[in-house]
Amino acid sequence: MHPVIPYLIAALLFGVGCYGVLVRRNAVLLLMSLELMLNAVNLILVTADTSIVGVPRSGQVFALFVIVLATAEVGVGLAVVLRFFRLRGSVDTDLLDTRRAGDGAGGAVRAEDTAGGTAAGPETAAVTAVQADTDGGTGEVR
Repeated sequence: MHPVIPYLIAALLFGVGCYGVLVRRNAVLLLMSLELMLNAVNLILVTADTSIVGVPRSGQVFALFVIVLATAEVGVGLAVVLRFFRLRGSVDTDLLDTRRAGDGAGGAVRAEDTAGGTAAGPETAAVTAVQADTDGGTGEVR
């Protein structure tokens, strides 16, 4: 078989993967597009390994490393996606902005994401929980 055919297939796979990464908003489909790109790289590595004569056979070893990297990426990526789904109820990547309104620091919870629309932060949530416990059992949050 001529080595141009696997190279063209790999280029097509990589192009579809790039398109998926740039266009998709769903985090699971984004991970699938990354997997397509990694599989295209694997196809190029194995094809180069078998088509180039006189070079030590290292393409298959590199492909194995890419497969190990891909499995680690899937494990961590799906854990992040599940946590994101539990927090937001959606895996839409447009909702990834977690900065507080008017705050330049990342990592804080936005004000509209907390219960009751109060100011964000773990201290506020703890104060709200203490107030809920001390309201006489009515369940109101002050």
